[in-house]
Amino acid sequence: MGGSEEFGEAGTARVRLPQLRLDELLEQLQARLDAARCTRDRVHHLLEAVLSVGRELELQQVLRRIVEAAAVLVDAEYAALGVIGPDGRRLSAFHTVGVSEEVVARIGRYPEGHGILGELIRHPEPLRIPNLAEHPSSYGFPPHHPPMRSFLGVPIRVRNEVFGNLYLTEKRGGGEFDEEDESILSTLAVAAGVAIDNARLYEESRLRERWLQANAEITHSLMSGAAHAEVLALIAQRAREITGAALAVMSTPVPNTDTLSVDVAMGRQAEAHRGLVLPMDGTLTGQAFAEGAPVISPDIEHDERVTARPARFAGLGPAVALPIGSRAHVRGVVLLARLTGADDFSARELDRLKSFAAQAALAMELAERRQDTERIAVWQDRDRIARDLHDLAIQRLFATGMTLQSAGPLIEHPEAKERVLRAVDDLDETIKIIRSTILGLRTHDEAAPGLRARAVRAVGEATPVLGFAPAVRMEGLLDTHVPEEVADHVIAVLCEALTNIARHARAQRAEVVLETDGEQVCLTVTDDGVGIPPRGRRSGLANMAERARGLGGSLEIATPEGGGTVLVWHAPLGAAAHRPSSGRTAP
Repeated sequence: MGGSEEFGEAGTARVRLPQLRLDELLEQLQARLDAARCTRDRVHHLLEAVLSVGRELELQQVLRRIVEAAAVLVDAEYAALGVIGPDGRRLSAFHTVGVSEEVVARIGRYPEGHGILGELIRHPEPLRIPNLAEHPSSYGFPPHHPPMRSFLGVPIRVRNEVFGNLYLTEKRGGGEFDEEDESILSTLAVAAGVAIDNARLYEESRLRERWLQANAEITHSLMSGAAHAEVLALIAQRAREITGAALAVMSTPVPNTDTLSVDVAMGRQAEAHRGLVLPMDGTLTGQAFAEGAPVISPDIEHDERVTARPARFAGLGPAVALPIGSRAHVRGVVLLARLTGADDFSARELDRLKSFAAQAALAMELAERRQDTERIAVWQDRDRIARDLHDLAIQRLFATGMTLQSAGPLIEHPEAKERVLRAVDDLDETIKIIRSTILGLRTHDEAAPGLRARAVRAVGEATPVLGFAPAVRMEGLLDTHVPEEVADHVIAVLCEALTNIARHARAQRAEVVLETDGEQVCLTVTDDGVGIPPRGRRSGLANMAERARGLGGSLEIATPEGGGTVLVWHAPLGAAAHRPSSGRTAP
């Protein structure tokens, strides 16, 4: 019995031992199968991610797909892609996944590349950190930032240039990122670099096409005879649309002065820019005009070169003033400004803008040459008409008058004789009218300054006496709608008003607004001085009022709540509004 029992127990042990080893082997095999299946699935997901990223052509959409794919591949709760700026030291854009918009709004502005993020910028190599708080480069998190512990970062290179970095945090399940995560993310970064390069090339080709279309549109407008103001507005509009600027301002030089007039403004706070007259010296636009080269401002809202009132760049940051034309002949300056926090104007964008400006200037030059040719043809036609009038019409009229005059003594009837002599006088008067017309046809004086230039000159002459430069704003077609006789009164009133401010107001600031709507002209002069004393001399004001009444207008004087004086002088233009103000005879 005993022997058989021992044999039975030993036999059972021999049977159980192989069974245990077999279970272990099966478990190891299952683990390896699971690992292989997991690896297969991750490789499959990686290929899907690469294909998904490569399908996109829009750069912003490509960056978004990269961040989303990275978070899924390494099972991270939060993911971000930081784009390195042109300086190579900070981030210019930051795309996130996993953080809601409400949380982003509470956190505030995106990071610029300090701490751990800056570590990857300075050393563009894969970086794994088990605990962010324990790393020596950690700066901590701003208020309302979600807690993050594990970290994995890899650089994205585009043609051997570091474009940006992928940042992954908080491995799901509380674990840490491992070597396999790093390998997969590095592979995705390589595919991302190719996709980003393709998207940038696509974007560049589209931009080039848009610039070419804009140039073609401008050239067509000029050659089809569009008004100069319309072409300037088109240049500003297309430059603003293509560059993504929030504001576009076009300024042109005021003839015979050292100032620029804002002819076109569109976008953010455009109303505050229209009609402003800017000095050449000490201003951003004036510097671009004088140098004939682009002038950049990283923050135009706080740029010291913005001197003219009112404050009109609130909420705007990166800006560029771009001259239209060559250094020797600048036709105007277009100012483009983006919102605060937007990307600076890159060197590549400046190159495109300069090419666009050069093409626009060439088109304007060709259009002017065409207008000159047409104008010369008109003048030649006028000269021919003048010669014909002088050589044919006047001579025949003169001969007719002489014949009638010589026939006068032969006429015996008194009434008939009187009529003949009256006809001779009428012929003399007709000859005088024709001679005046000939003189007008042969007068081509286009250098006479218009109202706009005269007003700027008057303000400039008053500046030394005032001790400061008044702000100037002009609106409407002042040189076209305001006839010369009315313009003379406007300049006289302006000079008188500025002289009164210099003599009596003790002001620190003044503003001149001159505008017309085609029906009337209005001059407003404002200062922050002591106001008009109740018993002071008013001969100057009486003269201004008399000028206004003589034209059918009026003079109004008011004292604003903050003190000072507001003088408003306006006069109707009437039928004379459509006569040229420079004394030229229309073709």
